[in-house]
Amino acid sequence: MGDRIRAGIVGVGFMGTVHARAVRRGGGVVTRVAGSTPESSRAGRERIGAESACDTVEELLAADDVDVVHVCTPNASHAPLVRAAVAAGKHVVCEKPLAVDAAEAEELRALAADAGVTATVPFVYRFYPTVREARARVADGTAGPVRLLHGSYLQDWLADGADDDWRVDAATGGASRAFADIGVHWCDLVEFVSGHRITRLAARTLTVHPERGGRPVSTEDAAVVLFETDRGAVGNLTVSQVTPGRKNRLWFSVDGAAESLCFDQENPDSLWIGGREVNRQLLRGSSEHPAAARYSVVPAGHPQGYQDCFDAFVADTYSAVGGEAPDGLPTFADGARAARVTRAVLRSAATQAWVEVAA
Repeated sequence: MGDRIRAGIVGVGFMGTVHARAVRRGGGVVTRVAGSTPESSRAGRERIGAESACDTVEELLAADDVDVVHVCTPNASHAPLVRAAVAAGKHVVCEKPLAVDAAEAEELRALAADAGVTATVPFVYRFYPTVREARARVADGTAGPVRLLHGSYLQDWLADGADDDWRVDAATGGASRAFADIGVHWCDLVEFVSGHRITRLAARTLTVHPERGGRPVSTEDAAVVLFETDRGAVGNLTVSQVTPGRKNRLWFSVDGAAESLCFDQENPDSLWIGGREVNRQLLRGSSEHPAAARYSVVPAGHPQGYQDCFDAFVADTYSAVGGEAPDGLPTFADGARAARVTRAVLRSAATQAWVEVAA
């Protein structure tokens, strides 16, 4: 492996283009892409700007000029592709969910660990500087002991009954949709910031449109979750893909004894800090903790966003490939954790009971 990490991207849709941009901004090069057919591979090479297109995934995995494989395909295909990539000795970046089954996700974590490869999952919201600021204030005791965790992740792209996507179909997207797609992002982010782990939960799910595209729908449009943590806090979460007007509103409040910390992904350059006497907004680029300043890549007042987070995630992944250990890098262990939380949500919704979340 030379100075520039060479990436192969499997899946040439929207997420493939996001990964490709991040690869280049991290100093890497996209050497190969593979789509679902030779034709889609060639079209993807033009769109993504890869050096070459592979007729098959097997061709990409066997290539000597691919160091890291980025899996950007529909959910149900993740596990077999990750197995094949690890078996080929490649480092892996796999879109979430790592697998649509919790036991399978744990298997993939163990396979990657045994093979000694770097294996990460893009929980990229961790890479907002304001999120790192919140995490630092909890970790150093400024916020005080955490008592309450609450918030939501709301979207509207499936609000209409005519809206459809492959994620709606359980055969390709998995048994959970809204929670496995976006709810796990919220849970990962709040556990990352607070240091707490969800241990027990009660969930209810809602399918607003029982039919889409002329077929029945078994996956949920929304979910509401109550939970307890290993450090004695309680919390609640609302997840929806059918909330008109909300495009990508990931919002949380981590309420400590001394201050509350609120983050809104639709306004990510400020962190709301609540106190008994004074509330304030800490703007990115002003009086930042070093852990936050590391990810502040443009001057204050120039907004940073989702692609910047993705760039930072891939850059840290590639640093890990080079032998470093970046703080807060989301790995397959975090992907397996998300799958266990998803399993607990589905079990609770099905049984109408509180469910323990496996550690």
